[in-house]
Amino acid sequence: MFLFLVVALAVVVAAVTLAVVGGGEGTGPLPEAAPQRLHDPLPVDRPLNRADVDHLRFPLAVRGYRMDDVDDALNRLAAELAERDTRISDLESALAGAQAAAPHVSMEKPAPEDHQ
Repeated sequence: MFLFLVVALAVVVAAVTLAVVGGGEGTGPLPEAAPQRLHDPLPVDRPLNRADVDHLRFPLAVRGYRMDDVDDALNRLAAELAERDTRISDLESALAGAQAAAPHVSMEKPAPEDHQ
C-alpha cells in the first residue's frame, strides 16, 4: 500500500512539473485584465431620481463589488439627499412664515354660492 502511494505521488508531481514547465513555452504571462467599471454611471447633468437608483448595478470585482464605485455612488446619493432635505426644510419654513403673516387667507376654492 505504501509503495502504491509513493508511485502515485511521483506521477502527480511529474504531471504537475510537466504542465508548469512544458505548458508555458511561447505563451508568456497572461495579459492584465481590465477592471470592470460601472456600465451605467449615475447622470451628472441632473438630480437623481428613483429610477436611477433602481437601475444602479455595480460590477463584481475579485473580492466582490468595486469599493470605489460603491463609495462614489453612496457619497453622491448622500449629498443629494442632504441637499433636498435642506431645500424641503427651507420651503416648509417659508410656508409657515407666510401662513403666520396672513392667517385669514384661505387656499380653498370659494363655494359656488359666493359668486352670486
